[in-house]
Amino acid sequence: MDRIGFIGLGRMGQPVARNLAASGHALAVWNRSPGKSGPLLEAGAVEVDRPSAACAPGAVVFTMLSDDRALEEVVSSEGFLDRLSPGGLHVSMSTVAPATSRRLAGRHEKAGSAFVAAPVFGRPDAAAARKLWVCVSGAPAGRERAIPFLRTIGQGIYEFGDDAGAASVAKLCGNFLIAAAMESMAEAFALGEKSGVAPGALAKLFGETLFSSPVYQNYGKSIAEKKFQPPGFALPLGLKDMSLVLAAAAEARAPMPVANLVRDRLLSGLARGREDYDWSALALGAAEDAGIA
Repeated sequence: MDRIGFIGLGRMGQPVARNLAASGHALAVWNRSPGKSGPLLEAGAVEVDRPSAACAPGAVVFTMLSDDRALEEVVSSEGFLDRLSPGGLHVSMSTVAPATSRRLAGRHEKAGSAFVAAPVFGRPDAAAARKLWVCVSGAPAGRERAIPFLRTIGQGIYEFGDDAGAASVAKLCGNFLIAAAMESMAEAFALGEKSGVAPGALAKLFGETLFSSPVYQNYGKSIAEKKFQPPGFALPLGLKDMSLVLAAAAEARAPMPVANLVRDRLLSGLARGREDYDWSALALGAAEDAGIA
């Protein structure tokens, strides 16, 4: 099996890295904050002291980082691109701006390595169960090399072509649709509650019939029960993603009025001190507007 690098051991990175290790790959791991590598070390991983030490010429390195800045800092850190070349592959699983993915793809190509964007849909429990949905784009040879690894951590892979930014666009579109669904459920449940219909009953009805999908079933239950802690995807990260959606929309000249509404719901949640809430807590905004929060 290949030796691979893995950078970023947060809520999502941990289970993805564990599944790669369980598939027989020898991991070299690094995380900005110390103390998160213990379970992986028990599984045979080696902890390194800097991002570039997770790289080797011709090797594969995965990153699962919180935002564009963190990703760019890793790629720009001393020795990262040099150690990965020639022939190495960087698989970025972060949710970032399409422009960031395109820019980093160009930097890798110039240095003699490849960059593939592979953002995922799914929460930490789905990552642990190998049930992520993976969007992939980038140069054909890089995609071909990345896909066998990605099959070990997900239940489905969707390819979006040679443009490294395309998978990032797909991911942002999906996160927008999730957020819009949560806002719609929040408004509907507020109407139901003020009219004497239990939100839980509405969540059950729609989650089992018209909108039978994990988004409506899982988030619907959380919104109906107003259970937003512990976070599976923290509210500040949701705000980051909606800001990325709107930036991409502005660049493409594609108006997204609902995205603006959702972004403001998330911003309002942070203004009310909900940093450690799940992003589905944006639903509290609709309840507060209706006087039932």
